[in-house]
Amino acid sequence: MSPAIENTMSPKVWAMLLTLSVLWGSSFFFVGLVVSALPPLTIVLARVGFAAVTLWIIIAVLRIPCPKSSKAWLALFSMGMLNNVIPFSLIVWGQTQIPSGLASIFNATTPLFTVVIAGLLLSDERLTSAKLIGALVGLIGTAYMIGPSTLSGLGGDALAQLAIIGSSISYGFASVFGRRFKYMGLPPITTAAGQVTASTVILVPFVLLIDHPFQLPMPGLEIWASLLALAVFSTALAYILYFKILSVAGATNLTLVTFLIPISAILLGYVVLGERLQLSHYIGMAIIGLSLSIIDGRLWKRI
Repeated sequence: MSPAIENTMSPKVWAMLLTLSVLWGSSFFFVGLVVSALPPLTIVLARVGFAAVTLWIIIAVLRIPCPKSSKAWLALFSMGMLNNVIPFSLIVWGQTQIPSGLASIFNATTPLFTVVIAGLLLSDERLTSAKLIGALVGLIGTAYMIGPSTLSGLGGDALAQLAIIGSSISYGFASVFGRRFKYMGLPPITTAAGQVTASTVILVPFVLLIDHPFQLPMPGLEIWASLLALAVFSTALAYILYFKILSVAGATNLTLVTFLIPISAILLGYVVLGERLQLSHYIGMAIIGLSLSIIDGRLWKRI
């Protein structure tokens, strides 16, 4: 039985969710840089492999106990498949076929699938009309903010689009499955390290057989820097936050981060690159804010 969670998030959890959206929002930028130089599976392996090394170094420095039971490692390998190997591979391959903006919109279907999956499988995250409506409104806001013109690519490469949707479904199951780690007594950093380590072990033989990485040209400094940033910030640090939020706020609330990722990406472009904010960005953000308030529920209860 999974431990109960708080469906209404505290300001601290909202802050962690916003931070996670920034870390994951930047991953689309880093993947966009490396995808032209390396094959998809090699990128995914480098991402989880470097992240695993980073996390185990932190665990060793902090002297945190490692998981030892076969039950724990079986769960970590299952989580690695659902949360890393399957979705990362589908997203990276999908981004080689369709624009990143369209991929972000399909990625924003994750809360929809999670609401349904969690509602069916978790007793304390039952499917409600507010959650379903909020998820639909958030998806509309994401599509509007990224730009309706992006949707013109719908149907252009159906297989790649189905791949991104498949990654969202996998993330939904992963969020539900990951609830068990708090019950097993594993701290977030240990769960994160075990998950990416399991993913690395699973991916190594596939990468060697399919991509032949040792025969590839040596990547440039920019590619290495992007891979390290993708691993350390968008994976290692992000997954510590991921499992912390999951243990406190549950699967449905955790996947709201996919609505916040496009906002973070646009605001980063505004702050770092000096890009201009369009009216559609403000409207999209307002719609997403409305969706989050519907799912959170506190404001509407007062009204």
